[in-house]
Amino acid sequence: MIIVHNIVGNFHEPPWSARLEGAHIDILMLDQWEAQKSRLRKTTLGDIELALSLDRNTQLQDGDILVWDESEKRAIVARIALNDVMVVEVNEVQGEPMEIMVRTIFELGHALGNQHWPAIVKGTRVFVPLTVDRKVMTSVMKTHAFAHVSYEFVPGVEVIPYMAPHEARRLFGGASSPSHAHPNGHAHNRHQDDGHAH
Repeated sequence: MIIVHNIVGNFHEPPWSARLEGAHIDILMLDQWEAQKSRLRKTTLGDIELALSLDRNTQLQDGDILVWDESEKRAIVARIALNDVMVVEVNEVQGEPMEIMVRTIFELGHALGNQHWPAIVKGTRVFVPLTVDRKVMTSVMKTHAFAHVSYEFVPGVEVIPYMAPHEARRLFGGASSPSHAHPNGHAHNRHQDDGHAH
């Protein structure tokens, strides 16, 4: 078993992408919940057992190099399977009269909360992980037909670089964690936390 205390680098970074050319690369597959953990024991696709013992503030990214053996040109790289994220943009509401602005934002919050969907607010965008089928989420948004609100589905790997570790845990860890028992109880605090953080 190999114990990993630090991330060596990232496969997608220019120095490493060139350095790993021709190297033997083993993969540690992680789902979005496992990727949030700093302590984890798992076997690679090449059947090597790893024990992650990372700093609690470390946020694993897709392509992170966990082990590198220069003499044998061997690496173990983390691959993270993240769900898509619905990104709701409310920027256009800002130019509307106060009454419409308040009503739209309130109704959007109520609709998301009523579905028990976790969310992260950053600026004028609301990030909602896919906790149900995309068609269901699209149906909910179309049913409410929010004026001046647009949305799109984006791969999780494109979103996570913009998230702080605690936000990524809420966005991805909460969406797939079997122990996530009280999504509604935390929804209000989520928005308050993000409001104060920014």
